[in-house]
Amino acid sequence: MRDMPSVIDAVPKPGEQTWNPDRYARQAGFVAELGMPVVDLLAPQPGEKILDIGCGNGALTVKLRDMGVDVIGIDASAPQIAAARALGLVACVMDGQKLDFPDGSFDAVFSNAALHWMRDDPDAVIKGVWQALKPGGRFVAEMGGGDNVSKIRRAIEAAFRRREIDPAPYNPWYFPEPDEYRRRLESAGFNVRYIRLIDRPTRLPEDLSGWLDTFAESWLAVLDPAEAAAVKVEIANDLEPELKNTENFWMADYVRLRFAADKSSKRGAMFRCPTV
Repeated sequence: MRDMPSVIDAVPKPGEQTWNPDRYARQAGFVAELGMPVVDLLAPQPGEKILDIGCGNGALTVKLRDMGVDVIGIDASAPQIAAARALGLVACVMDGQKLDFPDGSFDAVFSNAALHWMRDDPDAVIKGVWQALKPGGRFVAEMGGGDNVSKIRRAIEAAFRRREIDPAPYNPWYFPEPDEYRRRLESAGFNVRYIRLIDRPTRLPEDLSGWLDTFAESWLAVLDPAEAAAVKVEIANDLEPELKNTENFWMADYVRLRFAADKSSKRGAMFRCPTV
């Protein structure tokens, strides 16, 4: 593996999703909190070497470390990696679609709420995971799937079309169905032992506007600030009858794709943890 890149401030491009660690911690703390069932499926053992793809600010990676795991986190966001390193984690800036680890580096590869952001080349993600795993290693993850946030997506797209803007180029997400993702995994050589969609309506910590700022930035960033604010109000008005419950809390219409797959057994190389 090459030396880990230094953490730098990313300069966002129009329509690009960026990640503010403070905003993420405030608006998306539920991501790590609701990720423990995936950790249970992973069943990490003390001393195992595990790669966490899309570790974000490290909130769930820390839990793996505290279980006695030798864990490395990667994320494409330099600010998020800085936050993860502040927790004392070994973490590096790396695109999950361009994994750069020697063959057989890890006992397991883990990911929570990240793979659906890697829409450009999902097969490259899987191929990189295969290479990084030791023979018999496991790939365990949860991502958005199927109709994940479909109501929110439709409301965003409708607001853009009212402005005669095609929303498609700014959609950052890839939400596969189980059969599709199973085929991708099996084509790479994985044995899929578990894969299913899970409906998981999720209470938001604040209002829908905060969720949109955090997760729909690639759409909102193409608008000027005043227009983006107007769009958020429109979306909230459209969705309030469906996504605001009787207790006045916003609920995101989450659907998760959870899976566990194993690499067939054959000999591979060992991995030495890089120096931070």
